[in-house]
Amino acid sequence: MAEENAQIPQVGTTVPEEKTSGSQRTILIVVVLLAILFLAGIIAAIVALLQPGTPTERIRDIFIIFMALESLVIGAALIVLIVQIASLINLLQNEVKPILDATNETVNTLRGTTTFLSENVIEPVIKLNASLAGLQRVLELLGMKRR
Repeated sequence: MAEENAQIPQVGTTVPEEKTSGSQRTILIVVVLLAILFLAGIIAAIVALLQPGTPTERIRDIFIIFMALESLVIGAALIVLIVQIASLINLLQNEVKPILDATNETVNTLRGTTTFLSENVIEPVIKLNASLAGLQRVLELLGMKRR
């Protein structure tokens, strides 16, 4: 039974470092390969366009293809951005907000405690000290106590 509980991740625990770094490495490799393919395509298109006798229509068509590829890349970047924003909102709602609520509750409890101590401990001590200081001054004025 204890072994089964050890294998099940608890709520709020983080993903082990090995799994995270492996998936990040895979994503990085895919992105680098796509960038290399994209650069190779640009270089091939430039070489083809620099050949003598290239008609204007061909340049226009290749430019349109590049614009379509660029819009695909921007669309993919927007999708990644939306996923990251959703992840941030989830983090704020499920982890940061409860922490802030607990902190607010703690501050309110502390405020109540300080008010209670002020009313029931500190004020009577201050009043007693003031009374004793007044009594001491009266005794000094009557000559019953020396300075």
